[in-house]
Parts: sequence; structure tokens; C-alpha cells
Amino acid sequence: MSNQHLHIVAFNIPYPANYGGVIDVYYKIAALHAEGIQVHLHCFEYGRKRAAELNAICASVNYYPRSAMWKGFLSDKPFIVQSRDASALLNNLKKDDYPILFEGLHCCYFLAHSDLTHRRKWVRMHNNEPAYYLHLGQNEKKFIKKVYFFAEYRRLMKFEWVLSCAEKIWCISPLETNYYQHKYPQTSYLAAFNGHKQVCGLPGRGNYILYHGNLEVNENKEAAMFLVNEVFSKCTLPLIIAGNKPDQNLITAAAKFKHITIVANPTEATLSELIQNAHIHYLPTFQTTGIKLKLLNALFNGRFCVVNQNMVQNTGLESCCHLADNPQQAIDVLSTLMQEEFTSSEISKRQLVLQQFSDANEVKKITRLLQSPY
Repeated sequence: MSNQHLHIVAFNIPYPANYGGVIDVYYKIAALHAEGIQVHLHCFEYGRKRAAELNAICASVNYYPRSAMWKGFLSDKPFIVQSRDASALLNNLKKDDYPILFEGLHCCYFLAHSDLTHRRKWVRMHNNEPAYYLHLGQNEKKFIKKVYFFAEYRRLMKFEWVLSCAEKIWCISPLETNYYQHKYPQTSYLAAFNGHKQVCGLPGRGNYILYHGNLEVNENKEAAMFLVNEVFSKCTLPLIIAGNKPDQNLITAAAKFKHITIVANPTEATLSELIQNAHIHYLPTFQTTGIKLKLLNALFNGRFCVVNQNMVQNTGLESCCHLADNPQQAIDVLSTLMQEEFTSSEISKRQLVLQQFSDANEVKKITRLLQSPY
């Protein structure tokens, strides 16, 4: 067994690895475990059950509750940070001198703490969080939520200075790497961990277009409503929208059209089948922050992918996708692709591009730093 140890502080329980950021966290831990690194995982509990499966890839797993919402209103720190102020976490981190990897700005409450001044501390940025919350505030219709998002944006802007206390910052997309390098020179790019080893898209044709995502997330709700109201209301191409907890507004909007189907709360097996059998994955986004793990999933496991510029800007994935930046372009591109076959040459081209997202290669950036002198 390796004598190299690493603390990882995660914003949520990273199993099952079935949405956004937890996919990156889980497969990063799995890749580190495969390299013989003993990971001591610390994760905050909300909305997900404790996972015994994590014990197989971690040397230890610790769980912490998030603080109550009302405490956030009494603090100058962002709520996503303040709610992860568990004193038990600090006490556990102080028991040894192992390096600490904080997953996202969410988990950086103790990054600047005086008790950790001389520790090796690294941050994995999953997003440009201030920009993300600014966008949420600009697009929120409900007044109370809008106030919250704008307040969180301002607090995140003030709190972001804490990143200067990190020895290393890893961004999840080239676009954000460039942005943060200008502010913090210790920033570099670390591709999203995803668990995929090769392209498994099926040659041939499917008979529907798929949009999938966690429909509890505002960004995904916005994209799904755009698909229904702006694109598929103007054509008869078959669309399936699959995701967790679609709200009534989306269900009502989709019910007006026989060629639109909502698959609510799909199991992992059902979603995998939908992804593999779709002819086209249509995945627009109105956010340029981070990288969308659902796009990587579709590229590794599905056929054609149609996106807008926001989805692929400076990701290195542009050559694998078809672009459509407005509803009419989308209808035109989707209509054309529905008549084409997905070929083995497309799979080979994709495999070359997606080598940059090899977990086995990317994890070496972490292990090299772990092995280097401080």
C-alpha cells in the first residue's frame, strides 16, 4: 500500500456519480486509488445518502452536515461556503500533515485558516462561481431567488481572494484556466474526470433527439424550456427530455406537442440506454462556466451532438460537435443530421479528440505534485 495520502474535501457525497461535479470528484478519487494514493474523503451531506461504495476507493470517509440556511444571512461569506463550516472537518484535517484538495470554492471555508497555514492546499475549481451566480440572478423570475443569487454573487466576488492561499489551483476548462491565471499564477488546467476509456457510440441511426440533465438545476430548466418553446414548437422532430424532477411548467409546455416526451427521474440504466440509442444529442446551454459533463457523456456514449457556442467555447471539443446558435439553425442542423448515418469514421475521429480527457493521464498531474517537494 502507498504511503502517499491526500485529503479531499467534497461539496457533496460523490456517489452515485450521476450529475455534474460529483462525476469529476468520484472518478478523480477512483483514478487516484488506481495510482495507489490513499484518499481521505470528507463530504457534506445533503440530498444524497451515505455511500458504502466509497469505502472501496478511499482510505477513510467522513461525513458532515451543512449549516442551516438562516446562518448564511448573518455572515459575509457566501452561503455555499458558510454552510460548509464544520468544525469537525477542521479538527480532522489537523490530525496529520497530508496535502488537502478542496473541491470547488464551496469547500474553501478553511483554506485561509491559521491552523492550516503551513499545509499543502490545492483547489479544484468546478466553475467560475461568481459568474455562474450572476447569470442565475439575471435570469431568475422569482424576486426572492433573484435577490439571493445576486447577494451570493457579490459575496463570492469578495470571498474569491481566498484562492491566493492555495499552492495550486486546477480549473476544469481552458476558458476558466485562462481567466484565473491572470489573477492567480499558480492556476493550471486539469481536464474533467469522467470514467470513460473509449468512445462507445453505436454506428447507424436512432429515431429521436435527446436532451438530458438534472432538471432541478435552473440552467437545465432554462435550456429544456428553450427547446420546447423555441425549437420543437416549430418542427415535428421527435424529442425526449430526460432528467430528475422536471417542474410542472416544463411538463405542461411539453404536453402540447405529441412529438415531445418527458422521461422523469430516469434510472441510471434507463438514461444510459436513452443516451446510446438517441440519434442526436441536442445540448444547448446559456452558461459558459465550467465544462458540461453531460456533453462528455454524450460524446463518449452517443451519436451526433448539436450544441451552441456557449457549450463548447474553448473546450477542445468543437470538432466533435455541430453548432447551432439560434432556433432556426438548430432546426436546420437537426433536420439534416436525422437523415445521416453515424459512422465508424466519426467514432475514430472522436476517439482521437477525447484522448485529452483520459483519467489515467490527468491524474498524473496530481500525483506528480503530490510527490514533489513543498
